[in-house]
Amino acid sequence: MLSSVEAEGLALEFIATDLEIPEEDRDWFDAIDTRLIQNGSGWYVVEIGIAGLPDKWIVQVYDRGECDPCYTFLSPLNIDAQIDDLAEFPESIAQAIAQERQNRLVGVNK
Repeated sequence: MLSSVEAEGLALEFIATDLEIPEEDRDWFDAIDTRLIQNGSGWYVVEIGIAGLPDKWIVQVYDRGECDPCYTFLSPLNIDAQIDDLAEFPESIAQAIAQERQNRLVGVNK
């Protein structure tokens, strides 16, 4: 069985890789919450965010060490705030979040 720390590491690496974030910008991501779900076999739900932003990704990490490729992105922001709050972040992160927000607003799911 994976530990919560291992699950967080796998989820962080998965999201950064999926969003094509360069190595030098990956430290901006952090695990916000990790919950173990027990239902026969255990797996984790890992919430990932970036300090200063309300957005988050929710990734399922299975006990075999794999992340579900169908993660969820949540943002409480409306379309008017789509990129206004991203100027202080590295370009790769700002672009990834803007794209995720746009996808959420038009109903596109991963």
